[in-house]
Amino acid sequence: MFTGIVQGMARVVTCTHHDEIMQLEVELPAAHAEKLTLGASIAINGACLTITRFEGTRVNFDVIDTTLELTNLSQLNVGDQVNFERAARIGDEIGGHLMSGHILCCARIIDINRQGSNHHIRFATPTEAAPYLLTKGFVGLNGCSLTLADADRNSFCVALIPETLKQTTFGQLEAGADVNLEIDPQTQAVVDTVRRYMDSSSRSAV
Repeated sequence: MFTGIVQGMARVVTCTHHDEIMQLEVELPAAHAEKLTLGASIAINGACLTITRFEGTRVNFDVIDTTLELTNLSQLNVGDQVNFERAARIGDEIGGHLMSGHILCCARIIDINRQGSNHHIRFATPTEAAPYLLTKGFVGLNGCSLTLADADRNSFCVALIPETLKQTTFGQLEAGADVNLEIDPQTQAVVDTVRRYMDSSSRSAV
């Protein structure tokens, strides 16, 4: 599990494709490369990946075809920066909202409005995510726990503070970029439960 509070940015060292798997190597900041273990999880741009090898500050992952299809990890190049968060431990502060690292889809940036310290990013709403994106609700974007400033069937917007822009890749993104999207599991549970109830009631009324 993750908290949605991105710990910083890591640099892509290698990303090679072999047998429909991408072997990804990133370099973590030294302060976040301590006590790594094989099999542990790290969220890279919000996607939960398993450590397959590590040496010093460099960490390796195998990214399977399903993850490549659903996320923006397939678009990575050597030298790119990615958001990272190491898995939460019992007792850690939950500063964002609990996240699994299971990406639903990508959302594309359609507009960025920069006015002084105010930074508003608007995304096209993916069809599969639309029922779960609610104004003032939670969403995970590239691993960041964010509050939706507004949302409808066509688009949604988030507002970012300067600290988020400094600690994450959002300050580097432009219109047209694809961002990994994870919906809030509690919102999904409520929406899906209501849907099933309404469907059941409709069938019973026939």
